[in-house]
Amino acid sequence: MTILKTEIEDNFHGTIVNDPFRWLENSDSLQTKEWDSQQMLATEQYIEAIPQRDIIKDRLENLWDYPKYFVPKKHGDYYYYLKNCGSNNQPNLYRSKNLEAIEETEEVIIDVNSLSNDGTIAITNLSFHSNGTLLAYALSEKGSDWQEFQILNLKSLEHYSEKIVWCKFSSIAWEKDGNGFYYNRYPEAHNELNDENHFNKVYWHSLNTDQRADEVIFEYLEDQQMLFYPSITSDNSYLILHAGRGTEHRSRYLYKDLSTPNSKFKWLLKDGDALYSFIGKKENQLYFFTDKEAPNGQIISISIDSPENENWKVVIPEMDESISSIEIIADHLVVSYIRHASYCLKVFTTSGNFIKEIPMPELGTIVEFHGKEEDDELYFSFTSFLSPTSIYKYSFETGQVTAVFKSSFQLDPSEYKTEQVFYHSKDGTKIPMFLTYKKGMKRDGQNPALLYGYGGYHISLTPSFSASNLLWLENGGIYAVANIRGGGEYGLSWHEAGMKEKKQNVFDDFIAAAEYLISEGYTNSAKLAIMGGSNGGLLVAACMIQRPELFGAIICNVPVLDMLRFQKFTVGRFWVTEFGDPEATREEFEVLYAYSPLHNIENRVQYPPILITTADSDDRVVPAHARKFTAALQDANPQATKPILLRIEKGAGHGLGKPLEKIIGEHTDIFAFLFKHLEV
Repeated sequence: MTILKTEIEDNFHGTIVNDPFRWLENSDSLQTKEWDSQQMLATEQYIEAIPQRDIIKDRLENLWDYPKYFVPKKHGDYYYYLKNCGSNNQPNLYRSKNLEAIEETEEVIIDVNSLSNDGTIAITNLSFHSNGTLLAYALSEKGSDWQEFQILNLKSLEHYSEKIVWCKFSSIAWEKDGNGFYYNRYPEAHNELNDENHFNKVYWHSLNTDQRADEVIFEYLEDQQMLFYPSITSDNSYLILHAGRGTEHRSRYLYKDLSTPNSKFKWLLKDGDALYSFIGKKENQLYFFTDKEAPNGQIISISIDSPENENWKVVIPEMDESISSIEIIADHLVVSYIRHASYCLKVFTTSGNFIKEIPMPELGTIVEFHGKEEDDELYFSFTSFLSPTSIYKYSFETGQVTAVFKSSFQLDPSEYKTEQVFYHSKDGTKIPMFLTYKKGMKRDGQNPALLYGYGGYHISLTPSFSASNLLWLENGGIYAVANIRGGGEYGLSWHEAGMKEKKQNVFDDFIAAAEYLISEGYTNSAKLAIMGGSNGGLLVAACMIQRPELFGAIICNVPVLDMLRFQKFTVGRFWVTEFGDPEATREEFEVLYAYSPLHNIENRVQYPPILITTADSDDRVVPAHARKFTAALQDANPQATKPILLRIEKGAGHGLGKPLEKIIGEHTDIFAFLFKHLEV
């Protein structure tokens, strides 16, 4: 396949960098579309020729076909919950008055699967008014981060006429009487690609009015990158604005007294010196999570009457475990912690006294928990590597945990084993890793292994069930998850140890995980595959470039790969707080240039077989990254004996709201590729 190269150069602080495939950044050009078609055809022909592909697809369709419930939330007389009956492309919204008689009492409120023929419209946000009579919900199409809000009367089940658009990463705060709500959005798009991603503002919308009449409540022209998320305290006394720059692990807050006419917004936490997250209000105290002077997080209270730093009170001090989420439920503080990469759930009084730890079924993950300040019930969803997500209820009155929606998935966990091991990285840092496999497996170095990682943005990889991974386990595979630096498993310090100039730690940790699996006899290089998506796609690509002999196959999903131009597309500018800015200083450029996968490909190196995936509607990590990296790999070794494949999903985005049909199709191709190259 002939690859077009153009003469384009950039000067970074005196270093000239060639960019011969920049033309692939233009998704609308005929040249790019033709190139896409050639790549897709080559990939389809290659994967469809793999003998196991049809068997894999049939098995995945069977494994994915079971009911999946989300945490119910009580509003008015009803419990509302998302549910996928099994084979639906998307979960629909249901409600029921009695969760103990769910089959007899539930009804569908929003049948999202009827909104599109291909299942690419998904519900991405639900915001209920406190009296349970109104719902604003967001729909996203083809995986886009852009959302359209619609408003539903939950008594009549009729929609209001208006639709709220230009929303991305938006939140809604209902006014107490239900006359309207506050929300944040971007201005209408102009001519340049990035214009619609600047100057996020907060608006007031009155029900039964056209959005064009909405009033700007707050704007901050001093910083075009700041986003503002409104919420209202449970007593309806204050409008709170969470201010932050995208994925930056810092935040600021403003507040406005709703009981005083014409009151102005006041800064409460203006410095942006740490991460703050509003929890709730009790009397004149505002409760916040913060990692200021507490890398694992702590809970503080700030008096509205005397909000100065010296008057802050520590309600729950920092502990050895890292705080994940907090809610005020049944007049208690309920806090989920991450303990060595698995979850625990603790209950405190609102003054910070520890009451108890709610028992979990096993080592695993609390996906979500929810309850109301005045109710007695707490609902949480729980999963592990060998347990599909189930929903449980905790009663504050009885102290009992009971299953509400227990997964009907047929799996005998006694056939498999999950263990947590610890290994040392290049600099001696101790890293945890989960391994799941069939019992009786021999550590003879001959087992196929799939190593997964992420390593960024304070995101923790904790145990979770995947029907696709079960296919891997059924066929004798080992599934490994490395909790490398850059994540949040051990709090802020763990994250910061994998940021910016310390990013190489992340790659070293992952390479050390692979070396551990080999040295301990779990697998060998030819049988070891690595997989990651988004920031994890950067991870596996960088590790492949640095240690090509170590891996037998690479799965690189929706990746960030051009570390010199990532900041120029859609929301990429927010990531400079994580990676650094190549245009800002020579030092930051040199760090990024040293590991950028696109810029470190070597000619005539036989890299492992690689399958790169992207999506044509991905407006978070644009497909230009995957395109340019694929073209550069193919150009560097035109006689490569190992495949370099690009899979482009049509009508999908970064992963948000991806329909089940597309999920199964993508996973079929991924595992067919792995089965072939690891000789499963």
